Amino acid sequence: MEDFEAQEVEFWARLSEEGMSRSQMLRRSAAAAFGLTVLASPAAAYAARARAAASTPMLPASGMGLSMSELVSQAKSEGTVNTIALPLNWANYGAIITAFEKKYGLKVNNPAAAQEDSSAQENQAVVSLKGTSRAPDVVDDGLSFAIQGAQQGLFTPYKVSEWATIPANQKDPGGMWTGDYWGAVSIGYNAKLVSPAPTSWKDLTNPAYKGQIFMDGSPLTANAALSGVFAAALANGGSLGNIGPGIDFFAALHKSGNFQTAISKPIMVASGEAPISIDWDYLNIGYGKQYPAAQWKTVIPSDGVYGAFYAQAVSKTAPNPWAARLWEEFLYSDQGQLLWLAGYTHPIRFQNLVATKAIPSSLLNALPPASTYAKIQFANIAQQTAGKNLVAKDWPSKIGA
Repeated sequence: MEDFEAQEVEFWARLSEEGMSRSQMLRRSAAAAFGLTVLASPAAAYAARARAAASTPMLPASGMGLSMSELVSQAKSEGTVNTIALPLNWANYGAIITAFEKKYGLKVNNPAAAQEDSSAQENQAVVSLKGTSRAPDVVDDGLSFAIQGAQQGLFTPYKVSEWATIPANQKDPGGMWTGDYWGAVSIGYNAKLVSPAPTSWKDLTNPAYKGQIFMDGSPLTANAALSGVFAAALANGGSLGNIGPGIDFFAALHKSGNFQTAISKPIMVASGEAPISIDWDYLNIGYGKQYPAAQWKTVIPSDGVYGAFYAQAVSKTAPNPWAARLWEEFLYSDQGQLLWLAGYTHPIRFQNLVATKAIPSSLLNALPPASTYAKIQFANIAQQTAGKNLVAKDWPSKIGA
């Protein structure tokens, strides 16, 4: 049995014995130290690359039929995988990174300075850091930004070995990007500071909330915020094909003084600086566990329920291409998907995991009731693109940066 196989056996045994409690899964990991290996001279570097090229097999475009032992071996020879924009408390990435490092013995470079970067900044880093050892190997983009990155030629095709279990409408047919997990737009609020408690988008117009409403990013660059505008559109006479009413809703909210354009951050939630935060359900639910003193509550607005998924993609110029593929295989394995679920997200293989009875009842019971999501709507690729373009056109003049 390989070392990585033994680690997975341990994972499933612990899951069975302990019920995989949410508090354990959400425990924040220590940030990985960031280090670079520099060869002594250009001549040595050239010789090393030449030897590697002669002995390394061609990079696979699919994990189907790929020898896992070969993939692990090649990834270990690279030693690291470079990620970007993965806060440790976002979708349980702290635990995911720790599990991957323990299972395969590779280092995950997840620079603290870039953990709060937006999807647009992820794509820009692929461009600006191209050719350096610090360039991202993989990205976790909002869908519209994943599509844009693929159109710009930033990614290379890779279909994970679980490709067939991923819904067809949540992956690029050619493997340029693959949906990884989804959430619903929610309203999180500090019950000590916010009264009355909001339950809908309409409620947010209450003058009692003046100066209290924030959003996780700008819709110009962040998928979470763009999704918030889609949800507001649904609640105000718009549709998936017409995001305009959502832009106008936030413009009016900003004019009234209720909505602040400063970006909501976890530290602002914890301190009370952001009493109301429009964000993904999995983040707001997580804040309630992480910051008990804030008495943080989460509600899915009753008048506009919108969901969206993020997408993984492998950089075309990844400095660690084998490690990038191993990272993808881990994320889409049952183990990786359940770790995302423990962070309150709905992993992209959720229905498959339910069908195969792979999800412990403790994880299912910790999610909001299924009825909460009964009216959820998802924009298709064309609607996402159109919405993103209209926001880029109207948001700066109506609201600001």
